[in-house]
Amino acid sequence: MKENKLVEIWGDVVVIRSLILAISFSSFSTMGAFFLAPADDKTKQLFFGLVGALIGFIVSSVVIKPKRVITDAVEANEQHLTQQGVNDE
Repeated sequence: MKENKLVEIWGDVVVIRSLILAISFSSFSTMGAFFLAPADDKTKQLFFGLVGALIGFIVSSVVIKPKRVITDAVEANEQHLTQQGVNDE
């Protein structure tokens, strides 16, 4: 079984491979868009870089799927009680 290496960042545990992929997507798209902007117009460079960062974020969101499942505590408790055979009656 393949073991994922984990790292904690700002109180959240992430898979290091996914983190590196997301940073790479964002960096390359941001810098690529920045260098596509006209060199004499600083405002366009800023906006091109921001659009590149947004594109990198979207690509990361599509390519890297979440690895955790979040359930509602009330719903989980109801399912547990149903499995135990306890009714609300």
